[in-house]
Amino acid sequence: MGEELVIAVYLLVLAAFAGFEVITKVPPILHTPLMSGTNAISGIVVLGAMLIALSGDSALVQALAFVAIVLAAINAVGGFAVTDRMLEMFKRRDGDGR
Repeated sequence: MGEELVIAVYLLVLAAFAGFEVITKVPPILHTPLMSGTNAISGIVVLGAMLIALSGDSALVQALAFVAIVLAAINAVGGFAVTDRMLEMFKRRDGDGR
């Protein structure tokens, strides 16, 4: 299991670097559509982690699935909050002459 763990950590680190590079290159105009896609992925992660938690054989698997559920739910809720704030910026305000 040692070699598999090293490969998994290696892939996680590479994915983190690649994700950081992709996100920093996104122009502000594409932020809202990107957040919508991220929220959808977080929803899929929540559902997958729930299925794993229900069918988990050990306490470790269930604990990791619970952590995945919590983190993905926080990401989805935060993404919706940020998207809502961005969309509020584009709404017209009554009475200020615009």
